[in-house]
Amino acid sequence: MKVIGLTGNIGCGKSTVAGMLRDLGVVVIDADAVARQVRQTDDAARRAIEARFGTLDAAILGSIVFSDRTALADLEAILHPPVRGEIRARLAELEAAGAEAACIEAIKLLESPLRDRCDATWVVRCEAADALARLAARGLDAAAVAARLANQSSQEAKIAAADVVIDGSASLAETRRQVAQAHAALLAGRAG
Repeated sequence: MKVIGLTGNIGCGKSTVAGMLRDLGVVVIDADAVARQVRQTDDAARRAIEARFGTLDAAILGSIVFSDRTALADLEAILHPPVRGEIRARLAELEAAGAEAACIEAIKLLESPLRDRCDATWVVRCEAADALARLAARGLDAAAVAARLANQSSQEAKIAAADVVIDGSASLAETRRQVAQAHAALLAGRAG
């Protein structure tokens, strides 16, 4: 089974690309969704989060961790191990079921040991103005966007580590063409 590691900074179009991969039959494992599941169902993680932050409320946690790097590191230290375990378990199930390809969609993929499980790292890049417009449409103000971007590796660093770069500022048709081409290359055994 081929595994795509999909990453890119906030607002660049990772979810759009993930949807295009789903349309091609790739099972996408969204690390954020897995983290939400762990936060809701893993008793040990819930206790540790509540002990450290005094809350389990996602909005309150976000306001705390995106303004304090130490707090973010603490939350990641609590959540990332069980999230990685769940993602590995899902990949094993997919492989046992004979899936041809899977995708791990994760904003911090390059900083994670899961990167080593990926056959190819895809980075979705975009123009800053496009990301800001998308994030504003989601209701995030400039300060919230800046706080989140400050806690992510730069777009340039992600691109330097990429096997495939998808242009999230291109038209949807062009982005879809890039995704289909990179997907076909991966299945054919080429990097993309």
